[in-house]
Amino acid sequence: MMNTADDVIVPRTIPALWQAKRRKQPITMLTAYDASFARAADEAGIDVLLVGDSLGMVVQGQRDTLSVTLDDMVYHTQLVRRGAPGRLIMADMPFLSDSTVAQALASAGRLLQEGGADLVKIEGGEAKAPIIRALTDAGIPVCAHVGLLPQHVRQLGGYRVQGRDAEDAARILHDAEVLVEAGAVMVLVECVPGPLGTRLATALETPVIGIGAGNGVDGQVLVLHDLLGLNDHPPRFVRDFLRGRGSIGQALTAYVAAVRDRSFPAEHEGYI
Repeated sequence: MMNTADDVIVPRTIPALWQAKRRKQPITMLTAYDASFARAADEAGIDVLLVGDSLGMVVQGQRDTLSVTLDDMVYHTQLVRRGAPGRLIMADMPFLSDSTVAQALASAGRLLQEGGADLVKIEGGEAKAPIIRALTDAGIPVCAHVGLLPQHVRQLGGYRVQGRDAEDAARILHDAEVLVEAGAVMVLVECVPGPLGTRLATALETPVIGIGAGNGVDGQVLVLHDLLGLNDHPPRFVRDFLRGRGSIGQALTAYVAAVRDRSFPAEHEGYI
């Protein structure tokens, strides 16, 4: 059943995100890297802003995310916080910033204390459970990132869909369950078949946000520059929301509406 305008939750806190899931209100998330775009996303009603290490590719022009430093992430998180002071902001833990518990605590602490983030996102499977548990015990909320792991791209040999066979799908589901048990307050799943995205959202009490994970998850995230049609070779799960519209603000508003009414992603914008 669709929520009426009066029923819509504005998730300014993590408990409000959980409430949105329980009430089946799709959650909107978008990357942002500076104050101007953060302000535009805020005005469009985006629920969560992700300061992604994807900035290495879309802002810095790097071939992948691995060269992004913690200083880069702190700086861009500061900019986004200034542009959207009232929004929930999540910051990526960049490559090798969470190799040990001590390092992860120091890195995440900087993202919250200096950057102004509300929570951090960590890529990885079951091996990250001790890190997530330590951060949670220290009062740092964590989003677990499973499925395709961009920080493992050299190991994977490219950006490939994950979880297509039964064994790999079971591993991803197991990883997510273990990381939630360790304290993760949210799960982001990337580039998996739609049915697996649905299984994750059904199995987990935490909100599950998808990017290329079908329409059965609890919310969607896109890279801002992809949403605006600035990627010459976009993956199939991307839609150009600026096409046919007169402004960036209209494109962002259209994205929010399409996620909320579940017209995005369409079946052809996912994987099987």
